[in-house]
Amino acid sequence: MLVRLLFLLLIFSSLISNAQVELLSLEGTYQEKNLIVNNPPMADGFGFCVSKVLVNGEILPAVIQTSHFEIDFKLFHLKKGDDVFVVLEHAVGCEPRFLNPSILLPKSTFVCTQINTTKEGELTWTTNNEQAILDFSIEQFKWGRWVEVGQVKGKGSKGTNHYQFQLTPHSGKNTVRVSQTDSSGKPRFSKSTSFISATPEVGFSPTKVHTTLTFKAKGQVVKTKYEIYDAYGNLLKTGFGNTVDCRNIVSGVYFINYDNKTGKFIKIDD
Repeated sequence: MLVRLLFLLLIFSSLISNAQVELLSLEGTYQEKNLIVNNPPMADGFGFCVSKVLVNGEILPAVIQTSHFEIDFKLFHLKKGDDVFVVLEHAVGCEPRFLNPSILLPKSTFVCTQINTTKEGELTWTTNNEQAILDFSIEQFKWGRWVEVGQVKGKGSKGTNHYQFQLTPHSGKNTVRVSQTDSSGKPRFSKSTSFISATPEVGFSPTKVHTTLTFKAKGQVVKTKYEIYDAYGNLLKTGFGNTVDCRNIVSGVYFINYDNKTGKFIKIDD
């Protein structure tokens, strides 16, 4: 981001001395496809609109004085998933266009061919047909909804890809899946897998809290993931631990998600 800002500052400073040049920019990630530019003629009919093309600050070493030209990213030795920032310098009074800007937007196309878990919480999954490097979200079903519990970077290869992730199991039945969300904002899910963990059932005390709420299992203090909401459904606290400091919340009724359960407690001021 800092490099891009410095690059833009340099360009804008150069434009001060040349008011007849404007900029058109596009950013995204390299997906092993080339960008096509529509390059209209100058307003006076002599020559074409775009005078210079820069990719990540480097000048495109190609002929651009044509009505359409291609930005070949291989000339810049980019790797799939690399950040790309393209700038067109063009004359005032004409407007070049990127004809296929979506090629810099990663798309989720993965197919999950296998997904498994062990009772200790080791999640493994296999995919193929990935066309973009996108993060996989690991989701665990608890508290009546799917909760993201981690991320793993995708490999982006169309061939077979193998992944693994260590979950923190809760007591009882654990149900897990993975997903990816691309530029469309629509997530793409795998099928789910389930396992029964040996994690003991967790409880909390006291139900009327002055300062600290404590989680226990079989009489021993244990750590668990938790969320605390007020009576209006506002999330106040979230974390992973064996206690929760409640001194900074006002007196009233609160709801708590923990282990794989939902409970309720009352905060009482001293």
